[in-house]
Amino acid sequence: MAAGSPVGGSLAAGSPAAGSPAGGPRPALVVVDVQRDFGEPARIAPYGLDDRASVAVDAAVTRIGSLVDEARATGVPVVWVELGSDPARPWRSSTWLRGGDPDGPMPDDEPCRIGTEGAEWYRTAPAPGETRVVKRGYSGFLGTDLEARLTSAGIGWVTVVGLTTECCVLATAQDAMQLGWPVVVPQDATAAYDTDVHDAALTLIDLNVGVVTDADETVALWRESASASVSVSASVPASASASPVGAR
Repeated sequence: MAAGSPVGGSLAAGSPAAGSPAGGPRPALVVVDVQRDFGEPARIAPYGLDDRASVAVDAAVTRIGSLVDEARATGVPVVWVELGSDPARPWRSSTWLRGGDPDGPMPDDEPCRIGTEGAEWYRTAPAPGETRVVKRGYSGFLGTDLEARLTSAGIGWVTVVGLTTECCVLATAQDAMQLGWPVVVPQDATAAYDTDVHDAALTLIDLNVGVVTDADETVALWRESASASVSVSASVPASASASPVGAR
């Protein structure tokens, strides 16, 4: 498929950890589920976070906000993926997994019900014109047009951040990888409600999905890509400038 051909992606050479996707392909920042039901302290307290996990979630949300600002300043598109739980379409398997009746109505404690305060963005939010994708499950690609949106925008690799590491971040990053996009996950821009679970998820991502780095190195990769794009544009003859950059 078209999305499976990373243009100039050096991750394909040798170990993923040895390479960088920067230097040609256009990156995007994918922000996953930074919503009140997943980040606001009072709303996540029932998950039993200890002090370390609470601090980690708070720090990750702050770091995500900083990365959003950096992305906008660097010209990196920001794509917002949000959970929208629809009571008219209960998620049977999720209800069953949590011990409920899979054929019953959506439980009252279902997170991010459409139209509720819990579904609102938490401490960061899309700017006018930025892409938003509403999902029903874990992955931002499941039942959405995210793949088509990234492809049409000429995106060559993605940075995935958000909440939580082992769930929707991992699912989204893994699907991005399987669809052909090199993936970077900054370890300080995602968090779980248990720090050991967070670390385990990063281990899985590093083994099978993408490069685990940090926010500062991610910004450096974005800037490297931006500089490379400027250099390429400057070297293209005017008669060829109409060709779509990063088109597959």
